[in-house]
Parts: sequence; C-alpha cells; structure tokens
Amino acid sequence: MSDAASSSAPSTPSSSTPPSSAPTSPTVPPVKLEDVSEEAKEAATRVKAEANTAFKEHNFNKAVSLYSQAIELNPKDATIWANRAFTRIKLEEHGYALSDASMAIQLDPKYSKAYYRRAKCYLQTMKYKQAIGDFKKVLQLEPKNDLVKTQMDATQKILRKVEFEKAITVEDEQSPVLRCREIIKEGGCDLDKTYAGPKLPQAEDGSYKIDLEFVQAMMAWFKEGKALPRRYVWEIVMAVTDIFEAEASLVTLDLQDGMTCDVIGDVHGQYYDMLHLYSLTGEPTDKHCLLMNGDLVDRGSWSIEVILTAFAFKWLYPKTMYINRGNHETKDMNRTYGFEGEAKHKHGDQSYKLFAHAFTTMPLATLICASKPPPTPGNAILSPEGRKRYFVVHGGLFSKDDVTLDDIKKLLWTDPQELPGRGPSKRGVGIAFGPDVTKRWCTANGVTGVIRSHEVRQDGYAIEHDGLCTTVFSAPNYVDQAGNKGAFIRIDDAGTQSYTQFEAKPHPPMKPMAYVSGGLASLLS
Repeated sequence: MSDAASSSAPSTPSSSTPPSSAPTSPTVPPVKLEDVSEEAKEAATRVKAEANTAFKEHNFNKAVSLYSQAIELNPKDATIWANRAFTRIKLEEHGYALSDASMAIQLDPKYSKAYYRRAKCYLQTMKYKQAIGDFKKVLQLEPKNDLVKTQMDATQKILRKVEFEKAITVEDEQSPVLRCREIIKEGGCDLDKTYAGPKLPQAEDGSYKIDLEFVQAMMAWFKEGKALPRRYVWEIVMAVTDIFEAEASLVTLDLQDGMTCDVIGDVHGQYYDMLHLYSLTGEPTDKHCLLMNGDLVDRGSWSIEVILTAFAFKWLYPKTMYINRGNHETKDMNRTYGFEGEAKHKHGDQSYKLFAHAFTTMPLATLICASKPPPTPGNAILSPEGRKRYFVVHGGLFSKDDVTLDDIKKLLWTDPQELPGRGPSKRGVGIAFGPDVTKRWCTANGVTGVIRSHEVRQDGYAIEHDGLCTTVFSAPNYVDQAGNKGAFIRIDDAGTQSYTQFEAKPHPPMKPMAYVSGGLASLLS
C-alpha cells in the first residue's frame, strides 16, 4: 500500500521567460452517482491509465485533469477518486484531496488506501486526532501493516507533545533572547577554541559585528557540510531579531533611481538550490534588494543553513535585504515538518527557542514602490502618485474586503482561485480568493498587483487574476520529486517585472525532512 514516489534528477540550469504555468488543478462540480454504462466504465479505465502515466512522470496538474475526466465518466470508481486525492496531495491541495479521499471511502468503506491518503491530508493540516482515527481504520483492514503502525505511533507522539506543550505554556516565560544573553554572560556559550571555520569579526568592545567576508566564507563552509559554533548562531539570530523588531508589520520598500528588487518565493531548506539562486540574483547592494517571501525553512534538510544565510545578509544589509514571514516560520509547522528537529539536532534546544522567537518578530508583508512613472501604464492600477507598487505577502489577500494597507496586523495564509468571490482553500487551511476580490482590493488600495508564494507552480511562477496576482515559488524540484522549476521576479524603479527560472542543483545524499519524527517523513513528502 506504499505511496512512495521516485525522485527526479536535477536538470541543466536555464533562465528564460516563457508563458506562465498552467493554473492549479480544477475542481469538479458535485457528481450524481447514477448508473454507469459498460462503455463509460471502459472509457474511464483508459483515461485513468493516461492519468497514471502523467502521475509517474510527475506531471501532476495533467494527472488531476485526466483523473477528473475519468471521474466524470465513472464517478462510482473509488480508485479514481483515491488516485486524484494522492495527486492533489502532491500538489499540496490537501483540502481538495480530503474531499476526494472521503468520496472514495463513501464508495468503498473497506478501501484501506483511501483511509491512508485521508490520514495524510489530516496530518499535513495538523489534525492529528483525525489522522490517528484513519490510521486505526487502515490497521483494522490490514492488521499486519507495520509501516502504518509506525506512522500512527509517530503521530500519537506528536499529538502528546502538542498537548503537553499547551498544558505547560506560561504567558510570562522569559524571552529567549534575554535567556541567551544571560547564558553568554555566565560563560555558558563561549566560542569553542578548536573551531577552525569563518570568524565573526569583533568590535573593540568585544561585541560581534558582521562583514561580507564572513558571510561569503560561511556560505562556503555550509556548502562543505560544516556547522557554525552555537555562539555565532546566537549572535546572528539575536542581531536580526533586533532589526525585525524595529520594522513595521508592513515594510515599505522604495525603489529609488536605478534600484532593482528580486522577489524570491519559498525556499524550504533547499540550501544548494538557494546558493544557485543567489548566484543568479546577486547579493544585496545599495542598488539591488532581495526580498525573501517566507517559508525559508521546513521540508528541506538544510533549513538551518538557509535561515542563517538569509539572516546574516539581513544583519549585514538591513536596508536592502528583506524577509517576510511565511506560514512555516511558526512553531506548529516547525514541529511537524522538520525545522524544530533540525535546529535542536544541530544547535540545541535553546537555539530552537531563539529561532522560534525571531520568527514571531518578522514582518508580514512588504510594499514595493517604484520611484518612476511606468513607461507604458496601460490599464495598470497605480498609486495616488501615479506609480506602480506591489503588495508582497506570503499567502494572499484577506477574509474580508475592507482591509487596507494601514490595517495590516494579521494575515491569513490564503490562496487564489479561478472562480469569483471567496471559498474554502484547496489546501484545507484558510480561504481562497477570486479575481474579483483581487481587483477590488488592488483598486481600493492603489496597488498594481499582489505577489505571493505559498504554492508550487510547475514553471516556478504563474500570472493569475488577469495579471493582478502573481505566484512565485523558488524551491525547484520541490522535496526532490515535484519536478518543478524555481523562479524569482525582478522589479525595477519603474515597476517593470521580469521573470527568471532556474532548475534544481545536485545536493548531498540526504532526503527531505530528514529531521522529522520517526515514521512521518514518508507521509509528509
């Protein structure tokens, strides 16, 4: 009953600007479970076989479309619904996948694979009790399935941990930053004298500072698979925490004459791909900004290297390196998807607490403002000053229309949809917003477009909602199996956008989510 999928080899790097990728998988209107002719059943079987081939080739959008056609022909075949559920899991559309798996169970209450796939959906959305319930159903049908036993045990451990942490939470617990500074003062985090790696420079008073030489040496050190000492980790995280705390929830980035900004989507702990990405974007300078739009950690097994590199650049260039918070810069996600385990394994419990606190201080969104009028404005929505500006946020827009730029305090992790209005998210978390919602919000706020990340796009980016919403995703061959390209968006001082794609690069032989609790990594990939 394995759901394992093979990895695809990295491709040759490229940079181009093709048409945007296909939209996310379509929904199918409710079907009527009427009698199905033999002819329709045979046709459905043929289409299902085509869909299976597309799935094996990691063309998941095509596979979903074909499975949907097969369902229209024969909606009574539980295996087609379950296969579409599995494909939607690969697309991280867990809300849609949950509905498909539930339909498969309704059609065949003894179909163990459907329960298993629904358990995956519940686990991905951190509904641990429901996942455990479906694992138990699988074991009733397959009592000797040791893999599922292991996965259920691991899920039960996570649930117990979550409940225990809730029970012991203390509102006035000391800040991790203050605790780290106390430990340093007490001599509990001195630099190991045997450390032979890059040296963080010190000021005359003994305090640490940062320079480009250290950052570049640190990146090369990480590439060789080596670690920073805990003291340096703490100094970097504490320094950027101070910077984040001084920034607003909504950061305004003015692109002055001759400046450009590269908007980078999810990186998800894929350090070797991020190194390649940085070679394409270039490092931050006084004329070139980088904006990382959330989800730097989790899933990939080099999340520490990714976040420390980004934080080091933020410390070095606080006015040209920007980082928005993503939904994976949160404790719940870090517990499930690997960053907590990785941080504790590499640098200890107190280091993880420090990272978790730093994440809570990160800005939620950035408003990129051009300084020049657009050469050809066309029908573009402009600011009151007649300039293009872009609202960059990890997830998307809001659950109501009247949220303004001045109101932004807390954002939902939302997703765009093709249909007008708002609806349930295909991911099973938050909401989805339609093109009419995007147009109303951009018009009301004088925003040329929304740039968001949060979802895989096969070409690395996708232009949606009549050009008003762009998704950018920068983790190529996501979790070593999606086969997608990565991309970033460059915006110049007139607000003109250009797109660069890139392919995955080879990395050392470590699987994604290597630090996830035992038994769960295969379920979450």
